[in-house]
Amino acid sequence: MRVAVIIVAAGRGHRAGGEIPKQYISVCGKTILERTIETFAKVPYIDLIQCVIHPDDRALYDLSTQSFVQTNQARTLLDPVIGGTTRQQSVMNGLQSLGQDEPDLVLIHDAARPFITPKHIEDIIMAATDHGAVVPVLPVVDTVKLISKDRIKETIDRNKLALAQTPQAFRYKLIFMAHKRMESREMTDDAAIAESCGVQVLTIAGEDSNFKITTHEDLQKAENMIKNNLTDMRSGLGIDVHAFENGNQVILGGIAIDHDQKLKGHSDADVALHALTDAVLGAIGASDIGQHFPPSDDQWKGASSDIFLKHAAQLVKEKQGIINNIDLTIICETPKISPHAQAMRDNIANILDITPSRVSIKATTTEKLGFTGRKEGIAAQAIVTVRLPE
Repeated sequence: MRVAVIIVAAGRGHRAGGEIPKQYISVCGKTILERTIETFAKVPYIDLIQCVIHPDDRALYDLSTQSFVQTNQARTLLDPVIGGTTRQQSVMNGLQSLGQDEPDLVLIHDAARPFITPKHIEDIIMAATDHGAVVPVLPVVDTVKLISKDRIKETIDRNKLALAQTPQAFRYKLIFMAHKRMESREMTDDAAIAESCGVQVLTIAGEDSNFKITTHEDLQKAENMIKNNLTDMRSGLGIDVHAFENGNQVILGGIAIDHDQKLKGHSDADVALHALTDAVLGAIGASDIGQHFPPSDDQWKGASSDIFLKHAAQLVKEKQGIINNIDLTIICETPKISPHAQAMRDNIANILDITPSRVSIKATTTEKLGFTGRKEGIAAQAIVTVRLPE
């Protein structure tokens, strides 16, 4: 039996308050869409994942799926399909794109529901295998009133009501023909389309955690949920030193600073980012920068050190963790660091996809003692805290 999932990601999602569609907003280091795709990829019964996106979002989509595509699970992810002007049209485009594969079952899921669990997906697949059409639902726990012009007309029996979630699962041919038949009628979900064609849709218990991210408050709720599961707190320490040589600028924290010398090194000699990279690697027990980027390898000659830091951050991401905070101290007599500290802070936050408030940049001297006191070079120390799942 072949099983496909259509992830509907063609909406604009502006109610979440971001400048980009909500499915591409990063929550604790991963976009909402990335988290949704990864969950379905963990289910061994899923053979194909088909995302449906807005025509303006291909660059955002590629960024969201970049790390996923580089894994051996990339075989399950098909090229995205362009959506329509409504969700219903977008789903139809996804269904049509699966025609050449013609799966036995198809799950249709909202991209903005990243917290569906693999076990729940498996339960939905098993139920759909037996019944042909399945929707997860939640009970209505509050009293429901039918109102008209701000007046209560009737109290509705909540035992007869339920809140529909996704993924909604169907036999592929069944839901494809139902969508074709109902193309001229706009409906709010795929179960309604199936119902209108006389299909008996089974309901199974949904999950409270499988909520749809819609508002800014939902984004905050999502971030809190992720962090509450990251209970393994680890710290790493990084130290680096580079000597001066003839030049006209130094690179610190990824920022070019005019100076009468430069730092000597195989790469760009960014002592700040090197210390920071070692701290991140140390926090996850991943050796040091020299093991990942040997100075004997000519491909790293003159390389920008943000490459090294991004790599370390990616390793944290692969462990399903996040970088919680950074404390970086730069030790030198010259150049002056304070005029450039905010630019470094913002740049590091951007590299690591964390807020600048989680990055501390400090500078100190050694009171003219030692090699830094003699203005022979610069040292840096960094402490990083990461949060990982147990």
